[in-house]
Amino acid sequence: MLLSNSVVLYSLIGVAVFLGAYLIGSFPTGYVVVKLLANQDIRTIGSGSTGATNVKRVLGFKWFVIVLLTDGIKGIIPVLAAKLIAFPILGLLPVIAAVAVILGHSKPIYLKFHGGKSVATGIGTIIALNWIVGVSVALIWAAITYISKYVSVGSIIAVWIAPCIMYALHKPLPYIIYCLIGALYITILHKDNIKRLINHEESKVR
Repeated sequence: MLLSNSVVLYSLIGVAVFLGAYLIGSFPTGYVVVKLLANQDIRTIGSGSTGATNVKRVLGFKWFVIVLLTDGIKGIIPVLAAKLIAFPILGLLPVIAAVAVILGHSKPIYLKFHGGKSVATGIGTIIALNWIVGVSVALIWAAITYISKYVSVGSIIAVWIAPCIMYALHKPLPYIIYCLIGALYITILHKDNIKRLINHEESKVR
């Protein structure tokens, strides 16, 4: 009976963390900023994404940075909160929060599941899981984006480097698996960008 009650309790905690993180991730920062400042629906502009890169097309570099950082913080908060909750399986609850928050950002319930590509939010979750890995990935993203002039190239390469760094630093297996699955998911979200890169039609950041 005691074991059964514990399973129910842990399941409820897991569901609550998932839903809370998903709702936080669903907050459409880019959509709200563009709507308030330009009275436009960002989903009808450029790539249709609600992420920082598309915000830049409307409001310029300043708001690109603001939305980028805000979306990153959006990924950090729920994962850090989950790490404060005692849980019997090492690393599992923060990973549940991380998965939920990037799903929320890319498929927000507030915008009929039409969101961004979860790069900034995803890097935020990695920073919360392990700040050394997260900051390293963020710097790699910035460097590759600056050199290539393509945000999509920096994003795809950086997210695939994340599980390698997690593994090299001997971090918990759930963290490594999350980074692998996250990299695959974010790459799939960039499928249109990949097609444009192949066709030399992708917009440069500068």
